[in-house]
Amino acid sequence: MNRILVPTDFSEQAEHALKVAAMLANKFNADIYLLHMMEIPMQQIDPINAHSDVPEALFFMRLAHKKFEDLMDSDYLKGLTVHETVKADITFNEIKEACKEFDIDMIIMGSHGTSGLMEMFVGSNAEKVVRTSDVPVLVIKNEHQSFNIKDFVFASDFKNDNKATYKQAVKLAEGFGAKIHLLMVNTANKFITTYEANARIKDFISGQSFENYTINIHNDITIEQGVLNFSKDIDADLIGISTHGRQGIAHFLNGSISEDLVNHAKRPVITFKI
Repeated sequence: MNRILVPTDFSEQAEHALKVAAMLANKFNADIYLLHMMEIPMQQIDPINAHSDVPEALFFMRLAHKKFEDLMDSDYLKGLTVHETVKADITFNEIKEACKEFDIDMIIMGSHGTSGLMEMFVGSNAEKVVRTSDVPVLVIKNEHQSFNIKDFVFASDFKNDNKATYKQAVKLAEGFGAKIHLLMVNTANKFITTYEANARIKDFISGQSFENYTINIHNDITIEQGVLNFSKDIDADLIGISTHGRQGIAHFLNGSISEDLVNHAKRPVITFKI
């Protein structure tokens, strides 16, 4: 992990995410790209040359830069390389383009929790970030004095098209020395036997050298509740799920369940693009 993108509106939730990003940057010797999201008409703004026909936009740019300078005085950012970047609108495309432009390895973003991601983003843009980002998205709900992953739930249906995302999860787990708890949630309308579930999971992880894992089949009313309940039972530090672009979680989490997990989980959630 070399480059971390942190979209910010300078809210409390955004700072929670930035603090976690700082911890990961220290651990992995990574750079942080702090992305100011401003919903103002900035098409005519040149961030380098302070000449503009849009005085209001320029004022907000200067205000954002002042907040950036204030943040840089924070103790938790001392010694880190933090790049300031400004985008002209609160849109998913701006975030996706920033990831391409700066070769980002992970997005870390803040969330209110049950009220969704509206604190930082508008409407469906948050869903698009979580569901279709080409890089992992780590969503932070609360302030963390330390971010040390020991128990990592990887929830999946364990179909072959998720294997690439599992490799990403393993890489993250190895970096923290964490145990992965492989989780399949059984529901009444998507029921398979324990024997079948175990066989599918073992086939899924075959060929992987990573051995610090457990296999778990959990029965519940819904997949979302199953993931949340199991994670609570083992006091997981992180929940990982796979996304399949605009289709949600392929063969496993459909519709808005991925966003529901991000919104309702009290603990951090990371999504991986299939």
